[in-house]
Amino acid sequence: MSRDQENSLVAKCQQRDRQALETLISRYERPIYNAAFRMLGNSDEAADVTQTTFLKAFENIDRFDLERSFFSWIYRIALNEAIDQLKRGKRFEPYVETPADGAERPFERAARADVADRVQAALMDINADSRTVLVLRYFSDCSYRQIGEILDIPAKTVKSRLFSARQQLKARLGTELA
Repeated sequence: MSRDQENSLVAKCQQRDRQALETLISRYERPIYNAAFRMLGNSDEAADVTQTTFLKAFENIDRFDLERSFFSWIYRIALNEAIDQLKRGKRFEPYVETPADGAERPFERAARADVADRVQAALMDINADSRTVLVLRYFSDCSYRQIGEILDIPAKTVKSRLFSARQQLKARLGTELA
């Protein structure tokens, strides 16, 4: 979706257009959920954070500045909600990825699930700031510029935080996945 299309939808949302609201939700619901899930490690909590994110975003849509990126703005809301959820001390359930086509052999599926479990557990073991940049970069495919916009930090700081976060993750995982 282009920035102009996004801004047009946001402007319509500011005028209480339900169709525009539904379009933005369908566009961003999955990426917001995925980021929340990677931050929290729990599908129910990620769903709650996703719902709360959209409620807060659209309660405050009149305050949104069309000069900014809606994507960055709503991701920031989602990350803040996920961090708040983490501060409340919720536990997580291990992430288990299942193949879409079912063609994978059981041994391969088990090995991949084991790796996914270890990566998710390691993510949950590092601090929220480090987890945030890793989730945005590697699970949400955000560019350094987008991460900087979302977190309101310079791209150089993003690179520095990513380096540190990768080091933390590597230390948690050890050499078993290398």
